[in-house]
Order: sequence, then C-alpha cells, then structure tokens
Amino acid sequence: MIERYTRPEMGKIWTEQAKFEAWLAVELAATDAMAHYGYIPKGIPSKIKKKAKVNAKRILKIEETVKHDVIAFLTSITEIVGDPGKYLHFGMTSSDVLDTALALQIKDASAILTKQMQRLIKALAKQARKHKNTLMVGRSHGVHAEPITFGLKMALFYEEMCRNRERLEAASVNMQYGKISGAVGTFANIEPKIERYVCAKLGLKPEPVSNQIIQRDRHAEYISTLAIIGSSLEKLALEIRHLQKTETLEAEEQFTKGQKGSSAMPHKKNPIICERVCGLARLLRGNAVAAMENIPLWHERDISHSSVERVIFPDSTITLDYMLDKMVGIIENLVVFKDNMFRNLEASNGRVFSQGLLLRLIKKGVTREVAYKIVQDCAMQSWQSGEDFRDIAANDKKVSAYIPAKEIREIFDYSYHTKNIGVIFKRLGLGK
Repeated sequence: MIERYTRPEMGKIWTEQAKFEAWLAVELAATDAMAHYGYIPKGIPSKIKKKAKVNAKRILKIEETVKHDVIAFLTSITEIVGDPGKYLHFGMTSSDVLDTALALQIKDASAILTKQMQRLIKALAKQARKHKNTLMVGRSHGVHAEPITFGLKMALFYEEMCRNRERLEAASVNMQYGKISGAVGTFANIEPKIERYVCAKLGLKPEPVSNQIIQRDRHAEYISTLAIIGSSLEKLALEIRHLQKTETLEAEEQFTKGQKGSSAMPHKKNPIICERVCGLARLLRGNAVAAMENIPLWHERDISHSSVERVIFPDSTITLDYMLDKMVGIIENLVVFKDNMFRNLEASNGRVFSQGLLLRLIKKGVTREVAYKIVQDCAMQSWQSGEDFRDIAANDKKVSAYIPAKEIREIFDYSYHTKNIGVIFKRLGLGK
C-alpha cells in the first residue's frame, strides 16, 4: 500500500525485514523441536540463535541470482551462523516457512485491527447515547418516512460494527494455523511431533491436513471479512456524506483550522475523508475476489497464489487499519446540527404521521383499503398545496367521522413514534 494510506504500526508488520524475521522465528522453532526430539545435536539451536540475524538487503541481493526467496534467506542466514546453519530447514519445504510465518503476521495485524474496531465501537456508542432523543426524519428511498432519532441511527452502526468485530475475531482464529509437514504434506522427512512443537511454541495450531500449503479457503475467508468490514465503513461514510449535503446539512465532518475545501471555490466544506473511505472499500472488495481466486490451485499446489498474497494481505490490512482510524476521527468529532434535523423533519408538513393515522382508523373499524384511501387523499392534498397534513387530517370529515379531534392531535406527537427506542438501546446494552 502507498505511504499515504499506511499507518506506521501496521506498515511495520509488512516490511521485508519483518517478513524475514517471521521466517527466522519459524526456522528457529523448528531447530528447537528437532534438537528436543534428538534429530539434531542439542547445542545447535543456541549456536544458531546466538548469531542469526536478518539482513534484508543481503537476502534480496542473493535472490537476484538464485531466483528463490526462501533459498536466498537460508543462504544469508547460513553465511552468518556458519556450519550449524546446515540444520536449518531440515526436512521442510518453503511453504512450511511461508505459510506459518504469514499466520504470525496476520495474527499481529489482526490484533491492531481489533483494537481499532474497539475504538470505533466506543465512539459510535458514545454518539448513540448522546443523541438517543435527538429527533430527525427517517428516510426510505431517500424520501421522508417516519420520525427516528439520530441516536438510533448511530446505534444501528454500533451493532453492525460489533458483529464485524466478531467476524474479524473468528476469521483471525481460523488463520492461526501453522504447517511443518514437508513437501506435499506427507511428513515423509519430518514427523508430526515437530509440527506440534513448532506451532505450540509460536502460539499457533497445527493444520489438521495440508498438501504443500495451508489451504486458501482460510485466507479467502479472512480477506473477505476485511472486505465486509470495509463495506460497513463505506455504509457509515456514505450516510454522513448524505447528511452533509447542503440541502440536508444534518451532520458533517469536522472542518479543521486552516483546512481548505476547494481549489476553486473557497466556500466549500467537502466530506473528503468519508469519500476516501468509500473509495478504499472498493479496493478491499477487489482483494476479496482475488483471495477467492486463490482457492483452486493445481493438484498439491502451484504458486499462482503467492504473487497475489504479496499484495492483498499487506494492502488489505493496511487499508482497513487506515479506514478504521479515519472513521474513528470522523465519529468522535462529528458535527451534528440538531436544529436542522428538526427543521427537515418538519419539512414534510406532518406527512410523517400518515401511518399512525392509518392504523388509528383501522382500530376504529375502518377497512384497511378505505382507511388507506382516506389518509392518502389527505397526504396528496398536503403534497400539492403545501398545507400541513395535520391540519388537513384534523379538518377532514371522513377522518373526524371516526376519530375525535383530540385523539387526532395525540397521533401527531413525535414521542408516540420514538417511545420504544429505549427498549432497543437496552437490548444493545446502550441504556446508560
């Protein structure tokens, strides 16, 4: 991922240096296991550990000649440690190192993403509680529907992000598997107990069955999960973009001191971060498709997945980390215009109460078809004349024939429509 969208903590995990250090951790754990079970002399692991050091530049230089990154890595380490280096990679194949090390990197990356999601969930919960009773209009098809509160809108995103956190945790657990089973996964030259030892030492679980690689359905699930989370972030960002439109202006991104919105129009305050998040979500979804393409490989494996994963794992984790961080800032500093929300709610001239009137007529014994026609006629009159729906309904003889004037007014009460929102907050654990 380009530097513009890379936060240092996440970016560090995917450097060449960090990758080779993860490879070395796997190789060192394997020598520990082999010494423990008597396959190599007991003193070998300590001799290797004492001298072994990753020199990324040297590894890449060797690779220019040998055209194989793992061989180049082993050659470089052996140059440093000397004769004990011959015991590195004993009975192993390249994917034993690559797949097990990748699991370690993903474990570290997932920890950062989980921490970021917790920050966003906390910010959404705070806004939900703060605006639990902040009235606004609910929209379907972009058209005014019924009254809601801004807190309810935030609570919806809060719960979705809680589900995404669970998805991420599950996908991360399914990636925490290592493989030390040798070429084509038969343990022909390295025994299963070595694999168990190595995985335990690295905090992973042994892959129950593999061929030359850990199967890529695990990896596709993980990348797809990141894409789902990204799509949820896009959904949140898109909502804010809609609310920031000039005609709406119910909420907006914080506009910081010295910030400029347009090179041509000095008056502009644009939702640029939300738009950026929406764009980056497309990258995540594209990477998810690539990850699924990696599942079918030739026989016991080919390496067509390898080139893809060199891009999609760093890019997807870095991108999502960046998106989460930006959305935390957006939600924590969101500017909310309560007065505009109420103004827009009232802009429909009371038509948002049409369902309440419809149901009250039905309760009074009117058939649904007749009741619908009565209410719709009042609503269409309000649309066409600009008169208040509440006044039209109160003065309509067909309505007053069934509902007393005082009772009609009770229907046109915002609290009637929001009285059960507290139940939803309690259900989500947002009561306080």
